[in-house]
Amino acid sequence: MKTFIALVLLSVLPWSARAADDAAKRWAQYEPSFKAFAELDRAHPPQPGGILFVGSSIFRQWTTVPEQMAPLPVLNRAFGGSRTADQVARFDQLIPVYAPKIVVYYCGSNDLKAGTTPEDPAAIFARFKAFSEKLRATRPGTRLVFVSSTRSPDRVARWEQVDHYNALARAYCAATPYHTFIDLNPVLVDGNGHPRIDLYVADKLHFKPEAYVEFTAMIKPVLTRLWAEVNPAAR
Repeated sequence: MKTFIALVLLSVLPWSARAADDAAKRWAQYEPSFKAFAELDRAHPPQPGGILFVGSSIFRQWTTVPEQMAPLPVLNRAFGGSRTADQVARFDQLIPVYAPKIVVYYCGSNDLKAGTTPEDPAAIFARFKAFSEKLRATRPGTRLVFVSSTRSPDRVARWEQVDHYNALARAYCAATPYHTFIDLNPVLVDGNGHPRIDLYVADKLHFKPEAYVEFTAMIKPVLTRLWAEVNPAAR
């Protein structure tokens, strides 16, 4: 029995050490982003209680989102390259600091792309759910808007995983109070269901400004409605 336990520990400990090392590296990777956020906040202190965009580079590169969502009080604190575990790890540097009434979440694409084998969408969804549960525990009543992962042309082979992850999130949002699911994918295809390559930059993953115009048309009406719910005086 002791020999068996020893073998189990030998198999688990190296994995645990690798996981801890990866987490430390990923924490350090995003320190520059959070230092930049802190500098912006010192220069232009944001008002608490607004609408906070969080997530990965699809949102980070949406540099015009405050203008396109105006007059809604939007703040973008997405950090490029991040995965769902990073959103959970950095939760305390985002949600308590800005005390948002609405959180708009885009993350999961990088999890699916990591490595040669895509991660199980259920595991990725579980980390989004962990973020959601932490939000509901710390800020009850805050609205959470999940924006679907996109079926980008650079990863057609993984569209099934993208669809699975989105389906899990859609069902969860439908069953969870104060949660909303927005699917961006319909505006990213033409009448024949083919990706609109004209909306993508050369890497066929990230977007041109024209795509964000499309996103605004889908997201802004939802945020306008939710903002009126959490701010009756804004109606």
